[in-house]
Amino acid sequence: MGLTRLIVNRFLFGLITLLAITLLISLALEALPGDFAEQRLGQSATPETIAAIREQLGLNKPVLVRYAEWLGNFLQGDMGISLSNSRPVAELLATRLGNTLFLAVASAIVAVPLALFLGIVAALYRESLLDKMISTITLAAISLPEFFIGYMLVALLAVNWQLFPAISSISDSMSLGEKIYASLLPIATLTFVIVAHMMRMTRAAIINLLQSPFIEMATLKGLKRSRIIVRHALPNALSPIINVIVLNLAYLVVGVVVVEVVFIYPGLGLLMIDSVTSRDLPIVQACILIFGATYITLNMLADILAIICNPRMRHPR
Repeated sequence: MGLTRLIVNRFLFGLITLLAITLLISLALEALPGDFAEQRLGQSATPETIAAIREQLGLNKPVLVRYAEWLGNFLQGDMGISLSNSRPVAELLATRLGNTLFLAVASAIVAVPLALFLGIVAALYRESLLDKMISTITLAAISLPEFFIGYMLVALLAVNWQLFPAISSISDSMSLGEKIYASLLPIATLTFVIVAHMMRMTRAAIINLLQSPFIEMATLKGLKRSRIIVRHALPNALSPIINVIVLNLAYLVVGVVVVEVVFIYPGLGLLMIDSVTSRDLPIVQACILIFGATYITLNMLADILAIICNPRMRHPR
């Protein structure tokens, strides 16, 4: 019952948070100078034509009224119509969402095993030169923003060495190998960033457990250090490790926005940024809803998995 209550409470809290995020985004876009009518007509716009387009698209209504109408339509399965090209928002999101998921999943497939391996190696050779090198590189990766890492990879691997394309343009007609090749630089950027967080948490969790009495007993029995870490320390460190992995996966899905802009990657993040520029509110609201729902769901999953892996958390004192 405790776990069920937790799931229900987190679900309700996440739903409220999601509604608050979409409302805040709508209000923020309304506060920006200009709207879709002005962006569409440009400098040659007259007050009469701007007013006519606003009335035609319903932009003359108060922002809270438009938000309530959008929310009501969304609850009925209608995500609205794009203001820019009059196409259904769901149709525009379908391909872009698939591209974003491809980028996120490919990065996770590389990042999670690599982070666990580096964390175990760093804990196995604690305070050694190898441990210090791994820790220094990961600390630098945490300190640098994604766009800086992305531009450095473009300058080095795309411009100087010309190994990979600087612009990651993919389409449905491309094979899996062609998609991976075109997306290698954004995948490398995302991997470089999230590996650092997961590796440091893995290392810290294992080192903390190495000071436990049952680990000392295994050491006194003469077991190899590598076996102690892999067979005894790692399974007991799963709770914090799984928690940080899921949280980083949540960050990964949301963090693709910056990477997609850097590499002109045709994903959901780039579509959202372009829609903000053109003040296409229905697309922005739908993108924010998808990113917010993904982030909140993965955060809730992290809490649930942490409790499942550590039964003591089910009965806090």
